[in-house]
Amino acid sequence: TNTTGARVLVVLSVDGVNAISGETAAPSQTGYVLAPWQTTEITGWRKSHDDVARFEFAALGDSYAARTGRPDNVGTIGIAVFGERAPPPVAVSRAPYPAPPSPPTPVARERAASAASDSAAAESNASNMRAERQSIGTGHGAREWAPVSSTEFERATRTPVQVTTLRYDSVDALVARGVLPRHRAWA
Repeated sequence: TNTTGARVLVVLSVDGVNAISGETAAPSQTGYVLAPWQTTEITGWRKSHDDVARFEFAALGDSYAARTGRPDNVGTIGIAVFGERAPPPVAVSRAPYPAPPSPPTPVARERAASAASDSAAAESNASNMRAERQSIGTGHGAREWAPVSSTEFERATRTPVQVTTLRYDSVDALVARGVLPRHRAWA
């Protein structure tokens, strides 16, 4: 659901795989454009402009990501949302342009690179630990009609304005990890 009054681009990944392109997921990839206040349901891996292969729970080894040699993010749904670049102003301003910002100092660049490297290493370790414990993934289900069209969209920024990560697994695995209580009977 787009909860804004402007169009947004939603880059969706399931198990670390872009739901439209099938590529290993990255925020810079293609996604779905939602109109202001639009809600949509994305039900499967896009196969063409007309159909998808339904998302279907599968044994870990039968998941699309694992079968294509990319099991690191099985059990993860990723959503990166981008705002749209505003069109250029129509009126001509006579005000002077502000001075460009100063480039970061070498020390600031080094600190930023070190923090990014540390964050990537921590995420990689966490991803490996998750893959070892994960019991299910998402595979290709039956084909279904789900038409879409193409449109132009220019991102306002190179980084998403929102990133959401959802984790999923089987009920038994969630009970074993203490996420769900043991005493409740799950149907």
